[in-house]
Amino acid sequence: MDPNALAPGFFLAVLALGFLALVVFFRFIPLGLWITAFASGVRVSFGTLFGMRFRKVTPAHIVIPLINAFKAGLVLSIDALEAHYLAGGSVDRVVRALISADKAGIPLDFKQAAAIDLAGRDVFEAVQVSVNPKVITTPKVAAMAKDGIQLLAMARVTVRANINRLVGGAGEETILARVGEGIVSTIGSAQSHKAVLENPDSISTTVLAKGLDAGTAFEILSIDIADVDVGKNIGAELQTDQAEADKRIAQAKAEERRALAVAVEQEYIAETQRQRAKLIEAEATIPLAMADAFRSGRLGVMDYQRYRNIEADTTMRKSIAEGGEGAPPKSVDG
Repeated sequence: MDPNALAPGFFLAVLALGFLALVVFFRFIPLGLWITAFASGVRVSFGTLFGMRFRKVTPAHIVIPLINAFKAGLVLSIDALEAHYLAGGSVDRVVRALISADKAGIPLDFKQAAAIDLAGRDVFEAVQVSVNPKVITTPKVAAMAKDGIQLLAMARVTVRANINRLVGGAGEETILARVGEGIVSTIGSAQSHKAVLENPDSISTTVLAKGLDAGTAFEILSIDIADVDVGKNIGAELQTDQAEADKRIAQAKAEERRALAVAVEQEYIAETQRQRAKLIEAEATIPLAMADAFRSGRLGVMDYQRYRNIEADTTMRKSIAEGGEGAPPKSVDG
């Protein structure tokens, strides 16, 4: 076989392999990113960039923050950044937080910042709040003084992030809840709502002295009462409700007594009817006894006539008594 005939084919195969190698090289190694890092003074090997592709790491998410840290004067390990990325953290936020903390003179290392980020908190925002405290406004808190008047108070709480307590510390919701509880307790211990209105800063002083930031990720700098409004007269409403309840109880008892009296009256009426029935039954036996007396001869005609006269006289007296004592006699025409 002629070697000159194989030369073109061999040359084409070498070109194809070279082209394939270049495609793989540019596919797995971001040359532009490497040039940017090299121009910035950060040395990143091709092997490291090639390995990031196989570890499912986006090289730009590691190299760009590394360049920013280097320009800010921080020395960070590319392996530490890659490990934090693989753990699900935000390398960019951590590096920006480290730069801000370094410029502000706040002691914060990469391990602590990474732990804060993995705990679910925005470490960059925490550093900003630590440098520039923020104000949290509470909703209106309703509380009642001892004189029964309700007050509606709203406070503004100035807090600063505590870097050392960000991991495991309570958040803003706990601060708001504790401040609200302190406001309710302070107003509730006041003898009069007027005293609170005259000196609202007494609420701030009392609440601030309770150490409400214990166990939280913040440090309370000040508590300022923004607004105090007078609400309802709760004491009067409670007394009114109690009086209404007492009235209903009294009405229920009176109704119970009335029902009992009606029942007793009905019993008396029924007893009277029973006695009247017995009387009528006894009166019905009189004619029978008189007839028996006539037959036996114990009662004569004159005796019966005297009985009739006595009965007539009794009827007359009864009718006079029903007409009323002292009543004028009726005229003959009337």
